[in-house]
Amino acid sequence: MFKSVPPVDERLPLGKLTALGLQHVLVMYAGAVAVPLIVGRALGLTAEEVTLLISADLFVCGIVTLIQSYGATQWFGIKLPVMMGVTFAAVGPMVAIANSVPGHEGAQYLFGTIMAAGLISIVIAPWVSRMLRFFPPLVTGTIIAIIGITLMRVGINWIFGNPFGPTAPSVVNPEHAKWLAEVTAAASGPGSPIPPAPEGLKILPSIPNPRYADLTGVGIAALVLLSILLIARFAKGFFANIAVLLGIVIGAIVASAMGIMTFEKVAKAHWVDIVLPFHFGMPKFDAVMIFTMTLVMIVVMIESTGMFLALSDMTGKKIDQPALARGLRTDGLGTLIGGIFNTFPYTSFSQNVGLVAVTGVRSRFVCVAGGIILIVLGLLPKLAALVESLPTVVLGGAGIVMFGMVIATGIRILGEVDFRNNRHNAMIVAISIGVGMIPLVAPNFRQWMPHAIHPLIESGILLTSVTAVMLNLFFNGAHHDEEAATAAAKHAEA
Repeated sequence: MFKSVPPVDERLPLGKLTALGLQHVLVMYAGAVAVPLIVGRALGLTAEEVTLLISADLFVCGIVTLIQSYGATQWFGIKLPVMMGVTFAAVGPMVAIANSVPGHEGAQYLFGTIMAAGLISIVIAPWVSRMLRFFPPLVTGTIIAIIGITLMRVGINWIFGNPFGPTAPSVVNPEHAKWLAEVTAAASGPGSPIPPAPEGLKILPSIPNPRYADLTGVGIAALVLLSILLIARFAKGFFANIAVLLGIVIGAIVASAMGIMTFEKVAKAHWVDIVLPFHFGMPKFDAVMIFTMTLVMIVVMIESTGMFLALSDMTGKKIDQPALARGLRTDGLGTLIGGIFNTFPYTSFSQNVGLVAVTGVRSRFVCVAGGIILIVLGLLPKLAALVESLPTVVLGGAGIVMFGMVIATGIRILGEVDFRNNRHNAMIVAISIGVGMIPLVAPNFRQWMPHAIHPLIESGILLTSVTAVMLNLFFNGAHHDEEAATAAAKHAEA
């Protein structure tokens, strides 16, 4: 007797499979390449090294997607239509590591931290799958909102310029700098009556930096933003889903025509190259950094749990505790592989969960095809060099949308929370976001605190996470509500 194949295990024709897999790749592409650009530039890496990060990211995205959607042994892979990508939740802590230890040494600490956090995540995955009650929509919505708020600063700096460095808002007056140099030189002469300048004496920047908030760059960012809005408003179906990617392409074309975007790096890049592990040297490990990243990974896995529950509901395939543990182990395995191959922590991409709902295609083999496409893209350095060549103003216009949508997703999830009958919920959200804003508004607040805890308290995301969990336990206790978690994950589909 003929036995019907469940929709999640349906094998589609090759042509349709490829087209649908490519659609999944395009939907996640802008988000996938944004993190290597943010972290690579925070580390102060060269253009070629940032290109390598992008290639490695796409390559590992493909590998982990294959493991998650196709399955690998009895321990890894939930076998649902899941596309894996770098999580934005880890960007704040990673940028903090990059700022405290830049360059290749910072990369060694960063990838060592990621590897260790990935290994710990593999071990604790079965227990994390039982921690869902500590992360109700009230907590996850608050955490996602602060992630977007934290990242928005990155998008704004992409448009106007960084508050520190070559595009700082003010620069030192050249006349003042010349005077100080002359006085310092005269004071160092033999028998000079002029006393030497005190150690650490610097002239305060006092004139506007012409490179900051340049109107040409602001105009390009505005064009990208306007293009995304128009495409999202008037386009239908697939083109509406890739509005951010199309907006970036339009901005790149305009920037290229104006001579702002050049292609020397693309010309120098190889057509095909292999991604190799430990490019920046052997990893280094720091206990506090690892602890911080592990806490972030717990939040990431809780979010993944919600996504898996939502996909289970969409595809009609029930997932039990062992299956959920396999999916969460794959988050940890992907993060471990990411650290080895010079890239970052991985999780299921919510955009692609939403695409499953929009298209109605529930076959996991579509995501298998998407994983293969990502591996191929990761082996094409010219493509990564093209992405790295994008001016930050182009990415800034898209960043307003991408990071703003993260905030909107958090607000959406919070929209399902009962604020009317439970007055404590509003207090939990208010205090948690307020605490998370401290490192953004007053970055030097930790100057008199023990140096060992600085990595723990300089991430607003981590402060909000801990505060929200603790306050929710204090006011509401811990109630297991799987339906609420599923509903929250469905709201994250955008």
